[in-house]
This record gives sequence, C-alpha cells and structure tokens, in this order.
Amino acid sequence: MPTIVHFDVPAEDTERAMKFYSALFGWDFQAFPEMQYNLITTKNLDGTPGVGGGLGKRMEPSQRMMNYFGVPSIDAAMKQVQHLGGKLISEKMAVPGMGFLANCIDTEGNAFGLWEENTQAR
Repeated sequence: MPTIVHFDVPAEDTERAMKFYSALFGWDFQAFPEMQYNLITTKNLDGTPGVGGGLGKRMEPSQRMMNYFGVPSIDAAMKQVQHLGGKLISEKMAVPGMGFLANCIDTEGNAFGLWEENTQAR
C-alpha cells in the first residue's frame, strides 16, 4: 500500500530552518551543497529510523511542504491520478541513482508527489 516515503521542506533561510527543526524534533541534516539541498534523517517515537526528507531553498512564494508517496510504477500512478480527476504538475523526473518523481494535485487542490524507487541503484 503506498505510504509517505519522503517529504520536502522549502525554506527562505535554510540555516534558520535546519536550526528550528533540529531543536524541535532532533532531525539530523546531511548537506549536498552542489544541489543546495539537505537530506533529513528522522526517527520514529520508538527510536527506529523514520521517514526521510529534504530541506532546500524555497523556489517560489507559493511553495509549501510536499509529501511523496511510494508507488510500484510511477507511470501507472500518473495515469491513475488523471483518470481520477487529479492533475499532473510536473512530468516524471529522474533523480539520478535514486528513482523517479512526479508532482500532482488531487481533486481538492492539495499538492503531493509520487515516488518510484530505482531498485537497481541499491
């Protein structure tokens, strides 16, 4: 069953945002300066590894947090989004060595993402 596998946090000031979330939730960050992006490591309440995320510079004023749902086939999920009355915001995009993503809007105007892991990259 698809579930949230990644989340993105856009920020005006990434250093300020990382301090905030580190102090609030204890999140750890790994910087990728060439991408101007920081991976987030979280833990569940029982201390086991939690859902991973990322934090980067806000690209436009309306950009908000985005949740990505893991799917076995991004192509099939994209077709299903449209069949059910949703919209695609972006085409399928490759994330080198990791998988594919696509951004969508549901029937209620909520943005969400689809994620297909590249199992050959493991």
